[in-house]
Amino acid sequence: MKIGLIGLGRIGAFHAQTLADLDVVDELIVTDARSGAVAAVAAATGATAVASPGELLDRKPDGVVIAAATAAHPELLLAAADAGLPVFCEKPLATRIEDGADVASKLAGRDERIHIGFPRRFDAGFAAARAAVRAGELGRVFTVRATTLDAAPPTAAYVRTSGGIFRDCAVHDFDALRWVTGREVVEVYATGDVHGDPVFAESGDVSTGQAILTLDDGSQAVVSNSRYNRRGYDVRMELHGDADSIGVGLDTGLPLRSVEPGAIVPDDRPYETFMDRFAPAFRAELTAFTELVAGTRTSPCTVGDALAADWIAEAATRSLREHRPVRLDEVVR
Repeated sequence: MKIGLIGLGRIGAFHAQTLADLDVVDELIVTDARSGAVAAVAAATGATAVASPGELLDRKPDGVVIAAATAAHPELLLAAADAGLPVFCEKPLATRIEDGADVASKLAGRDERIHIGFPRRFDAGFAAARAAVRAGELGRVFTVRATTLDAAPPTAAYVRTSGGIFRDCAVHDFDALRWVTGREVVEVYATGDVHGDPVFAESGDVSTGQAILTLDDGSQAVVSNSRYNRRGYDVRMELHGDADSIGVGLDTGLPLRSVEPGAIVPDDRPYETFMDRFAPAFRAELTAFTELVAGTRTSPCTVGDALAADWIAEAATRSLREHRPVRLDEVVR
C-alpha cells in the first residue's frame, strides 16, 4: 500500500522509519513545512518527498498519517476525510476543545476509518491490564492510580501552545483509564503547583498536577503528572480490586529507586523519554493503522474516544482554575 505522512518532527520522523520498515507499505510519501526535514527523512527511509499536504493528497495514497503541529490537525483531518482516505492522526483533534468538538461534528457519519493516536492502547502492559479487568480477575476495581512524569519539561514555546498539563500530558492517562477499565469519568477535582521554568506560570499552567476522578460506578482514580521527574520518564498504572491488584510499568526501566534493604531494584538505565518507554507501542499502533487501511480491522481509537479524553482534560483544567470539583456534564457539549 501507499501511505502519506504529513509532519516530520521527532515523532513524525520516527513514524516515517516505522512505516518504511513495514512489509505492507510499498511506498511512503512525506511532507513537512521544513524542506530540510523532508530531505533528511527521504534520504534515510527512501520515501518520496513532496512539497505540501495538497501535493501529497494528489498522489492518491491509500492512507494518511498526520503528525503535524496540533494547530494543523483540523484542516488536515478534514482534507484527508474529504478525499475519502483512512487517516491516522496524533492526538489531540485540535488545540482548543471547541475546535475538536467541531471537527468531530463535521466527521460524524464518516469517521469509521479514522484512528487517533493514543499509543498506550498498544503497550503490552496496558493491554494485559485491560484483559485482566475484562476477565474479572480483579473483582470490583475500586481504585486506579495512573502516572505520567516527564524527565524534563518541553520547550517554552511548546508549553505556551500545549493547552496545559492536563490537556497535553494527563490526557494519555485519561484515555488509558477509560480503555483499561471500561468506565466513564463523571467528576474531576484537580490541583497543581508551579516550579522551575517561569513559562508555566506565565502560561497559566502548572508543572505538577494531580486529578482525582470519580467513575460512573463510584470507583475513583488518581492521576499524577509532572514535568520535572529527574530520574526518568515514568508511566505507570495500578489497579486495585477486591480480588486482586496489578501494576503496569513495573519493569527494569522504571525510574524509581527503592530504599528498602535487599530490595530488587530496577535497571540502572531508566527510561528517559516517551520514545524509550513506548517505541514498541508506536510500532504496533501504526501496524494497526495499516490493517485499518486494508479493511481488516475497525479503528482502535475513534474520534469519539479522543474527544472523550479531551473532555476529561477540559474538566480537569476548569477544576484547577476554579478550585472546585467539576462534573463532566458541565463541560461536555
